[in-house]
Amino acid sequence: MSRIQETFRCLADKQEKALIAYIMAGDPSLEDTEVYVRQLADAGADVIELGVPFSDPIADGPVIQQAAERALRAGTSLKKILATVRSIRTKTQVPLVLMAYYNSIFRYGEAAFCRDAVAAGVDGLIVPDMPPDEAGTIHPLAEAAGLDVIFLLAPTSPSKRQRRVARLSRGFIYYVSLTGITGAKLTDKADVEKKVREIRRYTKTPVAVGFGIATPDDARQVARIADGVIVGSALVKVIAEGDHGTVAGRLNAFTRSLKTATLPA
Repeated sequence: MSRIQETFRCLADKQEKALIAYIMAGDPSLEDTEVYVRQLADAGADVIELGVPFSDPIADGPVIQQAAERALRAGTSLKKILATVRSIRTKTQVPLVLMAYYNSIFRYGEAAFCRDAVAAGVDGLIVPDMPPDEAGTIHPLAEAAGLDVIFLLAPTSPSKRQRRVARLSRGFIYYVSLTGITGAKLTDKADVEKKVREIRRYTKTPVAVGFGIATPDDARQVARIADGVIVGSALVKVIAEGDHGTVAGRLNAFTRSLKTATLPA
């Protein structure tokens, strides 16, 4: 059982929901990323996603695009991120998921990436531009290496796609709550609830909801629906807008408020 799967199992035993926190690796530096991961974990984040900066991030809104640009300017690369993960692993065992566009993995080499990611301490992988139909080469390599591949579903995903993702996803299923980009506002939570119920017909794998969750109140409402709550742009914004000396503390405080909101009443 992977760290991700064990985390969801322990949370289910306590009737709690997972808080999944996303930040961009290397924004503003990889040294800062190490600090921020520890702050997120200490504040209650159950799983942490690290974005791999890419020059053409099709799924990301302005906040995360700008974070990727800052990270790339700072010289962040996939190889350096894996070295950072290795260092993080000496300080915390919080499950870590890389969110990377396929081009970054292709250039690294699929087999080498899967091997090196697991050796560094990565637990899961999300590739936003790799639907399950096109995962024929990397998916078996990742599974063989012990890397949970997490696929995405959207409001427009038909039942056939839901069944396929339900069969292939490990760790959790990432349900994209709206047809848009990261940072957009989530308004129709009733539709999210309906879709999560549909997905659960096909699998016992936990379903986590992301996109549009920006406040503790958003997190509270989504936690009533899903097994996990994913918060990205709101956390990246804290990093972008804060004074460097105070970011870690503000990140910690905001994450605590999100985690508290997901707890059962």
